[in-house]
Amino acid sequence: MLQRGYRQTKLFEHLDWLTVLIYVALIFMGWISIYAAVYDETHSSIFDISQRYGKQLLWMGIAGVIGFVILLMDSKFFTMFAIPLYILMLGVLVLVLKIGTEVNGARAWFDIGSIRIQPAEFAKITTCLAMAKIMGKPGFKITKVIDFFKAVTILAIPALLIILQNDTGSALVYSSFILVMYREGLPQILPILLIATIVIFIFTLMYPATAVLSIIIFGTFVALIYYRQHFYEVFIALAILIALYASVYGVTYFLNMEIESYHILLSSYLVITIGGIIYYLKKHIKKVIPILLLSWMAIGGSYGVSYIFPKLPQHQQDRINLVLGKIDDPKNIGYNVNQSQIAIGSGGLTGKGFLNGTQTKYEFVPEQETDFIFCTVGEEWGFLGSSLVILLMSALIMRIIALAERQRSAFSRIYGLGVAGILFFHLTINIGMTIGLTPVIGIPLPFFSYGGSSLWAFTILIFIFLKLDSNRMQAL
Repeated sequence: MLQRGYRQTKLFEHLDWLTVLIYVALIFMGWISIYAAVYDETHSSIFDISQRYGKQLLWMGIAGVIGFVILLMDSKFFTMFAIPLYILMLGVLVLVLKIGTEVNGARAWFDIGSIRIQPAEFAKITTCLAMAKIMGKPGFKITKVIDFFKAVTILAIPALLIILQNDTGSALVYSSFILVMYREGLPQILPILLIATIVIFIFTLMYPATAVLSIIIFGTFVALIYYRQHFYEVFIALAILIALYASVYGVTYFLNMEIESYHILLSSYLVITIGGIIYYLKKHIKKVIPILLLSWMAIGGSYGVSYIFPKLPQHQQDRINLVLGKIDDPKNIGYNVNQSQIAIGSGGLTGKGFLNGTQTKYEFVPEQETDFIFCTVGEEWGFLGSSLVILLMSALIMRIIALAERQRSAFSRIYGLGVAGILFFHLTINIGMTIGLTPVIGIPLPFFSYGGSSLWAFTILIFIFLKLDSNRMQAL
């Protein structure tokens, strides 16, 4: 749907050129980094189409065409067809499970001639549009159960299909939309619960189940004291819990019964929970039940983690355990990360210089032109160059947030915040992978990692928002 009439002559009048400039700078810096990462003296031309850097240049040209076409389109197209495009992409995600190409254990690509397309990258775009369409409707309130369920469903379906492709990293990107939901009125308690869930996940993997359960119970008593402000009641409940645990443990020990301390403590806490509900049945039960229910949700989550984690593929378990420090890497599981850290650290303040990175030149870092491209930046450009890349990426994200907040349309605002959230997630997780702060889950660095699908997807994400922003004065 192209714009008609005099508006075509004002195509770029309201375009945010600062965002475009940052985008262009990042993709060219990424191109140079890919050239350095796969540099071969026998193919020294940076325009050699047979090499990955030559192909990336071609992908960049196509990305430019895509961006220009998007700017030519009527912004109403994206609001009108947000849901149909989302449904169409769900069909593509199902199709790739059936006839897709399997690479590194993940069936997530289509081979079209010499081009390999990853639908999961483009699913982020349609999901972002669908979220903006659903959440931008008049009367939508994220605090309503039905509206919250709609938003979560929009995110969950593509994420689940991508998980079935065995591409967990791409599926985790959808968790970035929690930032959008929070901005649109999600209760503050939910982000706190999300952080608590992450903490419980980590604690469950690092410490014995009984210790984790004890921490959850202790936190519950602290919350009851804070909200109820009746210290003596909580103290009595704690004393009864300890007495119950000690009594049952003593009996089982005396009778030589094999019952784990975890189950004894869990049963004792169940008795205290039931007793507490009965006690408070006529005394502000509304303040007690949510706390007790949350504690049991935490217990259930901890149990779920301990049940599911052993069923993950061994390499995924090893990567997580390596980050948590539970294993010493006897099988050299963290080879990629170790070599990446060496490369980044060896760059020093100003780097070794363009094409002078030894870790890069001699291919010590596997996947150094894709997931681990940042190690090339760190080795050749040093701390200053790495900081420049992070600052530019951060500037792009902050600029998109600023533009989103000035939108008159809820659709445009929500979409823009979704784009910022996706970029932020990719930036933090990818760099976290290369320096060993997060598990290796296959998240590309926007505009730097080699690949047409990733570059085109980020280009479409950004230019759709630029088009929406350029028409922000019009009613959508």
